[in-house]
Amino acid sequence: MRFWMITMLCCLSIASVASGQSLYDGLWNVTIRTTAGNCEPTAHYAVTVADGKVSGPQNVSGAVGRSGNVRVSIGAAYANGQLDGNTGSGKWNGASGGVPCSGRWEASRQ
Repeated sequence: MRFWMITMLCCLSIASVASGQSLYDGLWNVTIRTTAGNCEPTAHYAVTVADGKVSGPQNVSGAVGRSGNVRVSIGAAYANGQLDGNTGSGKWNGASGGVPCSGRWEASRQ
């Protein structure tokens, strides 16, 4: 009986990994703050993580790795950082009118 239960649990674990689901899948609220440059002081986005791929409005695209590492582009800006459970944070950089901008971002899962 014990062997059967262990075998079943292993099969379920393999099935969930095979389906491509990520620990970080779901709807995330992201706040972006500018700390240098003339970009908007703050911006808010709702993004979706599905099978480890990030998508959202205004050309948001990217990926979340198995360990929660994030790499995203938002138009001509780029962000990286780390998700951990239901929160995350990191840095971003881009430009506004050819002038460099940069800052930090924070995220929370809904």
